Amino acid sequence: MSEPDATRWAAPLAAPWTAWGTPPSPRYETLAARFRPVFARIREWALARERERDLPYAAIAWLKEARFGALRVPEDEGGFGASLPDLFALLAELGQADSNLPQALRNHFGFTEDTVGSPAGPRRTHWIERLAAGDLFGGAWSETGTAAVGTFETRIHRSGAGWGLTGRKYYTTGSLFADWIDVVGTGEAGEETSVVVPAKAPGVEIIDDWDGFGQRLTASGTALFADAPAIGEPLPTAERFPYGPAFFQAVHLATLTGIARAAAGEVAQAVRERARTYSHAAGARPSADPQVLQVVGRVHSLAYAAGAINQQAAQAVQRAYEARVGGLSEAEAQTINVAAEIELAQAQSVLTGLVLDAGTILFDALGASATRRGLALDRHWRNARTIASHNPRIFKDRVVGDYAVNGTEPPFQWKIGRVAEPRA
Repeated sequence: MSEPDATRWAAPLAAPWTAWGTPPSPRYETLAARFRPVFARIREWALARERERDLPYAAIAWLKEARFGALRVPEDEGGFGASLPDLFALLAELGQADSNLPQALRNHFGFTEDTVGSPAGPRRTHWIERLAAGDLFGGAWSETGTAAVGTFETRIHRSGAGWGLTGRKYYTTGSLFADWIDVVGTGEAGEETSVVVPAKAPGVEIIDDWDGFGQRLTASGTALFADAPAIGEPLPTAERFPYGPAFFQAVHLATLTGIARAAAGEVAQAVRERARTYSHAAGARPSADPQVLQVVGRVHSLAYAAGAINQQAAQAVQRAYEARVGGLSEAEAQTINVAAEIELAQAQSVLTGLVLDAGTILFDALGASATRRGLALDRHWRNARTIASHNPRIFKDRVVGDYAVNGTEPPFQWKIGRVAEPRA
């Protein structure tokens, strides 16, 4: 990979909290200080990786060495004991450095969240130890075949004295960089269940065939399993953390927040250094042009608003976690889970628009030279647009409206597949 030659366009790694708001917890700055040097190193090479489509193996290795993946593991079990607001704020900082990274780790933190809040027992102990040691987890849930909505063609089956996995998955984000893969499939009795498979085991093939125009380095392509060996017993998905949909959406919101902050920093830097102007401009330099400064201020304000929504949404997910581990009744916990899902849907709808606007209007402060491919300023809009296409917000708006008008509880799994055509 060539030397990074456009880092002058990169945003400052972390604006002071006087710009982005109050830290999510009193210990946040101490926690963040451990990882900010890693984020800075990741940011230094981000543009070069983007230009050359160089997958971030090294960046993932730096995060793994720092045990970034152990953020949610309790301190007395070898982790950092970060709260969910701390986690999502750190993911936003990582997303500001390179938005591919928090998405590539999304399945890892989902598996971690499920494990941290799960009941005590051999399974929890085994995986907590691996998480605390720094192991990373990918995920393989979605399929692009002919399975009907709510079903999977991938099969979890008996294989010798244990369990095996056979099938084809897509959108296996982060699995190419992982030590383990968390896979959902159909069990022998037709139930929806899940297993963990070693990423380098015989019968596992992970293919870098993701060709989206954004988030190009997340390794979100195909995974093939041919009687791949599973570790331990299958875990029914009904037993997994009930606020999973809200959690996974919150990771996207954090990533989008990071994108907005990166866009804000880069447009400010570009205007600061730009000498050329127009005969009809309102200032001798762009940095003295009130119209240009208005655009820069608008992008920063959009990033600030995104961060505020991100923090508010994180509190909702934290309450759902506390409901899971706090011994509440099933009805009480369900009320909190519903609230979290609705809050995240509302947050997604608004925050997404803010970040897409930021990635669009930043070009109004610059000239045509800012569209050069080497600067990759278009990546902010492309990346935000790609993330925004997950769990389409039009459906979330409808779900919120149905809840507000009719009290209809939101769906707790967003599954994709075919719906059988009615017979004539």
